[in-house]
Amino acid sequence: MNTIDLFSGPGGLSIGLKRAGYRILVNVELNRDAMDTYASHDSDATHYNVDVREVSFEKFRGVADIVVGGPPCQPFSIGGLRKAQADKRDMIPEFIRCLKESQPSAFIMENVPGLIQKRTRPYFDWALSQLSACGFRLNWAVLNSAEYGIPQKRKRLFVLGSRNMQLRFPAATHGPSTENKYLSSFDVIGADPIGEAPNCPVKFARFPDLRPSPYAGHIYNGGGRPIDPNGPCHTILASAGGYKTHWFDTQNVAAEYHAHLKAGGKPREGEVPGARRMSVEESALVQTFPVGMRFAGCKSSQYTQVGDAVPPDLAFVVGRSVFFQLNGRASMLPLLVPTLDHLNGQSELAL
Repeated sequence: MNTIDLFSGPGGLSIGLKRAGYRILVNVELNRDAMDTYASHDSDATHYNVDVREVSFEKFRGVADIVVGGPPCQPFSIGGLRKAQADKRDMIPEFIRCLKESQPSAFIMENVPGLIQKRTRPYFDWALSQLSACGFRLNWAVLNSAEYGIPQKRKRLFVLGSRNMQLRFPAATHGPSTENKYLSSFDVIGADPIGEAPNCPVKFARFPDLRPSPYAGHIYNGGGRPIDPNGPCHTILASAGGYKTHWFDTQNVAAEYHAHLKAGGKPREGEVPGARRMSVEESALVQTFPVGMRFAGCKSSQYTQVGDAVPPDLAFVVGRSVFFQLNGRASMLPLLVPTLDHLNGQSELAL
């Protein structure tokens, strides 16, 4: 499976896909630090550290079997303005151009779930029409990483395309519908600190906003949340490295304070005792990057690379499923049966 990895970042997709049997021919990544990180663990691929619009993919026609990638999510993220095609960072048309020029047999595209929400849904439908016009049968779903053995509640949109079949998604391996419980951060990190945490004290919020869970809501300053010791943590953010970095509750304050507020207690002031924010190394482990992997650039750049990436373990699960289906071995894998609990969208254009 010769592969082109677009918008590769530090290589989350590539790391997982190589484990699943893919050969990365080329990766394209504009950010210098992310490319340096990628090159440090892959010396075989051809690296294009340029704007994707400067690359012609005609040379890979008849060579590339599959194109993968996650176009920049900022035009569709609920944390942004969601201008979609009006945002100059929208690179979905470049992903489509690559498909037209390289003519692969299949593709895997990843993005944020905000792309299918009301404001940007017309653009998503347009993108599906363009992908279908390239000759692909389509399927899409929003997958929760926690359901595939990643200790993180990270939901991402995946679109699968194949010229010969409608690809299906792998069945969940963890969670209530399976025999395996969700993994927690401590299952992969352990109890002892790894790396250097950012010096950004966690303080009690002046006006706490409660949620049913002690590990959600705006109870503390910044965008970082306390990490649930018994379950997957919240999504690792690309904006982490400061006050948006999640933190370890070493003195079990979160559960007690949540109960205190729920009972009508007054908000507290000052720093949270025992709170320690996640280091780059710990964030990378929660994202399922290999133990000991190093990221290039300054700390903020490292956090961004980690937070922007596709978890390698999720890339492996999805990639292996696609690999087996394309190679006639789908019976060896359990595939997702759509239910009301899954945002799954078989494209009408492809049926």
